[in-house]
Parts: sequence; C-alpha cells; structure tokens
Amino acid sequence: MHIRLSDHFTYRKLLIFTFPSIAMMIFTSIYTVVDGFFVSNFAGKTPFAAVNLIMPVLLILGTVGFMFGTGGTAIVAKTCGEGDIKRANSYFSLFVYVAFVAGVVLAVLGIIFARPIAEVLGASGQLLSDCVVYARIILLALPFFVLQMMFQSFFVAAEKPNPGLGVTITSGVTNMLLDAVLVLLLPQEYKLAGAATATAVSQTIGGVIPLFYFFRENSSILRLGKTEYQGSVILKACINGSSEFMSNVSMNVVGILYNIQLMKYAGENGIAAYGVMMYVSMIFSAAFIGYSIGTAPVISYHYGAGNSSELKNLLRKGLLLMGVFGLSMSVSAEVFAVPLSRIFVGYDRKLLELTVSGFQIFALSFLFMGFGIFASGFFTALNDGVTSAVISFLRTLVLQTAAVMILPVFMEINGVWISVVAAEFMAVILGAVFLIGKRNRYHY
Repeated sequence: MHIRLSDHFTYRKLLIFTFPSIAMMIFTSIYTVVDGFFVSNFAGKTPFAAVNLIMPVLLILGTVGFMFGTGGTAIVAKTCGEGDIKRANSYFSLFVYVAFVAGVVLAVLGIIFARPIAEVLGASGQLLSDCVVYARIILLALPFFVLQMMFQSFFVAAEKPNPGLGVTITSGVTNMLLDAVLVLLLPQEYKLAGAATATAVSQTIGGVIPLFYFFRENSSILRLGKTEYQGSVILKACINGSSEFMSNVSMNVVGILYNIQLMKYAGENGIAAYGVMMYVSMIFSAAFIGYSIGTAPVISYHYGAGNSSELKNLLRKGLLLMGVFGLSMSVSAEVFAVPLSRIFVGYDRKLLELTVSGFQIFALSFLFMGFGIFASGFFTALNDGVTSAVISFLRTLVLQTAAVMILPVFMEINGVWISVVAAEFMAVILGAVFLIGKRNRYHY
C-alpha cells in the first residue's frame, strides 16, 4: 500500500505508515541495549556502570540530529503541502549539511573534554578510565549518528519510511554482530572498547547509507543538492525542533541527576539497576517517539494545506493510540520485570533484587509517557516550536527534576523510582492544558 502525506488516515493506515518509524526508533535504541547486555555480562559491573554513567552525555550531543530532523521535517513537509517542492529540497539539503558540520564540532569538543566531564559526574579510578575509553570511541562516529537521527524523520517526509527502516535494521544488525564478535573474542581489558567500536561502526553505516540514497536519483520527493545558507530558516528549524532537543537533553540531564541520587542511596548497584530500567524505557519510549516522528510530516502537510478536519482526526486517533500503547507497555513491563532484569544482572543476586523491585514501580510510568511525547510532537508538526518546547521542558526537566530531588528525601530509593511515574502523570495534565488552550492552531 502506497500512502501519501495528503491521504485521509484511518487507524489502519496510520499504523501502517508509522510502523517503519516506530521500528526505526526501536532499532536505534537497541544500540545501547545490546552494548549494555554484552558489557554487563562479559566485561563486568564496573564497565557496565561506566557506560550508564557517560551515556547521557553522549546522547545529549547526538540530539542535535533529532532537533534538525524533527524541526527541519516540519518546515520541509509544510513547504511540500504548499506545493513548492523545489524550495523544500533546498531546505532539506541545507539542514543536512549544517547538521553534519555541527556533529563534527561537537565530536571534537566531546573527545577533548571527555575526562573532565566524567570526573564531574563522579567517576574516579577504573570507572573514570572506562568512561573515557567508551566515550571517545563513540564520539568518533558522532557526525554520522547525528545524520542517522536526522534521516529517521526525513525518510518519512520523503514518503519512504520503509527504506529508512531498512537502513536502521542494517545498522542495528551490524551493531549486534560486531558486539558478539568483538566483546566475546577480545581480551578482558579490551571488551569495553570492542562494544564501543561496534556501536560507532553501526552508527556510521546508519548515517552514510542515507547520504548515498538522497544524493542519487531516487523515487522520493526529496533529493540532496545545491542550496544556499539561510540563517533564518536554520533558526526556525532549531526553534521547531527545540522541543525534541530539549526533551532529549533534559531527559539525559535528569538521568545524570538520577545517577547522583542513586549513588547516594544505593552506590554502584543503584546506577547499574537504573541502567537496566533505562534500556527498557529506551525501547518502550522509542515506540512513542517513533509514532510521533511518523505522524509529524502528515500533520505538517495538512497544516500547510489548511485541512483542519484531518488535523483533528490525526490528533484524536493519536491520543487513543498512545493510551493503548501505554497500557500494553506497562502491563508487559510488570509481567516481564524479573526475566528482563535477569538478562542484564542475573549474575548478582543483590543487584537483581534491587533492579526488580525498582522495575515494578518504574513500569507504571509507561501508562502516561506517550501522551506528553505526542502532545509535544503535535505542536512541533504545527510549526509551533515554542509551545512544543515548553511542554518538553516542563515534562522532562522541571517535573522530573523536582520529583527526583524531593521524593527520595521521604521515600529513599523507592522515591527515585516513583519520581518518574509522578512526573509523567503530571505531564499528561500539562499536555491536555496546552491542547485545549491552543486548539485554534488546529481547529479553524
């Protein structure tokens, strides 16, 4: 079934069209999960804690690609909806080139400052050395990871979500195979570096293949080519995508705060336990984010075309699907808390018990998580980056920071796990307030 941005979307058509985007985000999140599995089981608890400690910083740097992808896609798809394909391709090319340069600059700065950043996070001794080794290898591929994150959105805007999924699967399988080879076969002292190398190579593949696709003649509506620098357009893309940028940055900043609190209440075991929950959360939240990415170009197109009835249709169906997804994920997480925890930390009974008890509380957050993500993405697609950014900022930084700093004072370690649930619940109320208060953006 060939689905166009201009179509009317039923539930079936929405699920078919967004499935590749959902799968793309899930496979992308598998990078970290696979690394965590091999590092935890074959390199040891300290390297595993190192990966979890430094990973939020690495993900913050890669978020630039997500910002240009979501923010740029909103502009490109809206321009297509207005009927100006040539200008849409010029914008598309501009965003890709600028994002790559930004990735190079961030990679260089990250490599230089990897050690002091790890020290600020509280790493010392072997934990510090492991953080630096893992970070510097991953950062070598950062420019291509930025492109990979960016192209996940643009493949959808190009009406080619399936080739995008194919690229992500290729990249993910490469990561898994190289992890199996490098981590299992290398000597103990090089296993962590092997896991980082596997991820770096797979991210490079994920960024390079789309470049070849869009530079060559293709059947999509987008093509890389000549463009001219337009600072105002870049700024608009950054504002549009600032919510997704803020969401990812805030999420990882909060992750750092969680690690600090967990180090205080449970030590290295707490960080390792939280890492397991983050791996599952990455995969589950990837489904919400993937759906948001998959529907964003459609929303932007109909916004550009002035089709109010389809915008309301997409909003109504999206909210219902977020509820169904969230309930399914929460139940699944509760049911599989023990086996999922055992996959990563089954070798340590005390750590396993801590992980399972936290997991069973943390799983409730999936009931609410999708609503905030979709509400923010909806306003991004409407080219209302400010509202989207406010939702993301409050949801991922203000609410979660307040919860994780206050609740552990009264509930200790359980307060850390409950803080995620409390913050996501408040985000549902927040999203509803903005959707009702700003309904004139889509109800005209």
